[in-house]
Amino acid sequence: MDTITFKCPNCGGGLVFNPETQKYECEFCLSDFNFQELKSQDSQDAAAANEPQAVLYNCPSCGAEIVTDETTAASICYYCHNPVVLKGRLEGRYQPDYVVPFSISRKQAEEIFAQWIRRKRYTPSDFYSEKQIASMTGVYFPYWLYSCTVDGKMEAEGTKLRMWDAGNLRYTEKKIYRISRDGQMNINHMARNALKKANAKLSSGVLPFQTEGLKPFHMGYLTGFFAEKRDMEREQLRPEIEHEVKEFAAASLKSSAAGYSGLNVRYQETDIQTPVWHYGLFPVWTLTYKGPKDGKIYYFALNGQTGKVCGEIPVDGKKLFLLFLFVFTPLFALLLAGGYLL
Repeated sequence: MDTITFKCPNCGGGLVFNPETQKYECEFCLSDFNFQELKSQDSQDAAAANEPQAVLYNCPSCGAEIVTDETTAASICYYCHNPVVLKGRLEGRYQPDYVVPFSISRKQAEEIFAQWIRRKRYTPSDFYSEKQIASMTGVYFPYWLYSCTVDGKMEAEGTKLRMWDAGNLRYTEKKIYRISRDGQMNINHMARNALKKANAKLSSGVLPFQTEGLKPFHMGYLTGFFAEKRDMEREQLRPEIEHEVKEFAAASLKSSAAGYSGLNVRYQETDIQTPVWHYGLFPVWTLTYKGPKDGKIYYFALNGQTGKVCGEIPVDGKKLFLLFLFVFTPLFALLLAGGYLL
């Protein structure tokens, strides 16, 4: 396979995207460029000819389909650590519309992981060994983005109660109001996980992302990272997401009629207009661990934009047993000395 990469306009070395600076950096002459600067170079035509192409790697063990550029090594599956094989180029219909670039660097991700694991006292040492941390991988996970306009109407009856005492009597006043609400709500880029495989919990656990950070997709953002290919189409998500949008719109109409003792909705309608779907890749730092006994995959996932953490960690039975001995042995000895066990 030919090697294709972004070339440094100054020295011709390969460029790598840096999440901290949001620039493409040359490791040879230490130059850095943003995307617009690269496009404005006189060698734009040559650079376009050398633009990286998306290729697809398949893991025979867990089924992960990893998308990356042709210069990124992909010999090991980031999820189950088994060998992966080259499957072919990424098909056009899987080309994303948007991407949220990594803004948390690998060094920052490792520091966040160290702080997180420090609070997990009974985790096997192998889970946070130096070799294990070295396998931390930056992965772009696939998400469907849903936008629409919702028209809503509500007719309701609101009641207000007022009570007061006069002498030995208590009075109650009940007022009934007719309430009418209608309005329009804009939903922009509601994100939904586009994976249904086992590793979907890595991508769903780190939601939400800040979609104002969306950028038009460009293969350069994948340089040095992996990406998962989606295995869920939007039609599979449509019923759930439309139901959620309508429920949210209805709840918003009801919340606009606050201040009543009771609210009886007589009529309510929500209608979705101009639905639009986009496909995006969002950044996640991942670290996985296969249990030596049960073969189960345990994981640490970090939102590469916001820093949100989720994970499922193994428990070291030996450490728990030592805790049991530390806590209960002195108590057992005390009871024995006092004669309570006779």
